Amino acid sequence: MSTETIPLGYVPPPMNRQTLWRRIPTIIVPASFAESVTISLAALLASMIVFGIFVSLSGANPLEVYRLIYRGAFGTSFSWQNTLVRAAPLMLTALCVALPARVGMIIIGGEGALVIGGLMAAGWAHLVQGWPPWPVFISMAIVGTLVGGLWVTMAGVLRLYRGVNETISSLLLTYIAIAVLNHLCEGPWHDPSSLNNPSTWEIGDANMLGHMFGSDIHWGLLYGIVACALGWVLMDHTVFGFSARIIGGNSRAAKLVGLSIGKISLLACFFGGAAAALAGVVEVAAVQGKANASLVAGYGYQGILVAFMARQNPLAIIPVAVLMGGIGASGGLLQRQQHLPDAAVLVLQGIIFVMILGFETFYGRMKIFQPKGVSRG
Repeated sequence: MSTETIPLGYVPPPMNRQTLWRRIPTIIVPASFAESVTISLAALLASMIVFGIFVSLSGANPLEVYRLIYRGAFGTSFSWQNTLVRAAPLMLTALCVALPARVGMIIIGGEGALVIGGLMAAGWAHLVQGWPPWPVFISMAIVGTLVGGLWVTMAGVLRLYRGVNETISSLLLTYIAIAVLNHLCEGPWHDPSSLNNPSTWEIGDANMLGHMFGSDIHWGLLYGIVACALGWVLMDHTVFGFSARIIGGNSRAAKLVGLSIGKISLLACFFGGAAAALAGVVEVAAVQGKANASLVAGYGYQGILVAFMARQNPLAIIPVAVLMGGIGASGGLLQRQQHLPDAAVLVLQGIIFVMILGFETFYGRMKIFQPKGVSRG
């Protein structure tokens, strides 16, 4: 085999115009980001087409339905506020899926972490009655997130040390959390003044989380945005996040380089559970004022869709949560003006989830998306 010697001071020839134009898109927009946006937008467009067919079969005009969805989500100041209030818990519950996904775990127990976090926060607030408001809320957040983080970590422990599928165990833990909520609200922690809707004791008006700048948007939105930003820094700009990506990509390689797979995986589960539990704390401190069955609002399940649509990117979760919050906020308007069931928006969200999974599976198998010389089986 012959080799060529590169002379000293050699300067490679300039890139020709054709090669440069091919590389400009990948220089401006990273390939992974472009791929994520392509999959999400294509799945959203396909979902709108399929949902439009169902709507037309029910006798409604699809274009009018989509106009009302936009109006109910973003058309007015009131719509925007309603959308952002719904988006706040979605950001936090989506992190419960996105963070463990980096280590290869599919956790869908955000609803359980939200419920148990809100329940523990309400119980703690009753225990520390008489404290100043800010210490009460800070301690509520600490207790709620700690218990919620440990709750989801149990699914990670079962996966790592008993081989139990974490998707199934985290879902079953959600039902256990709801059962614990019902038991305490109707039993030991029951407030006698709550008759038709059994609840825990109220945390008190002084301990309620206020609203932002005189609007109807509570400060939980800021907590959701900050949590997503911190999640992005943690998973994309720290050694911990780099280690998590290695474990999620190839656990055998992670073992060979000496990474502590168990410790890193359980920490990712804990952080995700703590984020979802913080959503429960905010729901109690900013919306309900106490813990009851209203905590089971489906935010944890919608967070799964948000995380998958955001491709497990903590920063991308923010706009996706706003979009999903807007779709959920438009349900009442569709019911009043188009006589569609209020659950029609849930059908749309379900279709989007199926489409996301489908596009994730088939993207890259199509020749148009394959780099030249690469073939995927």
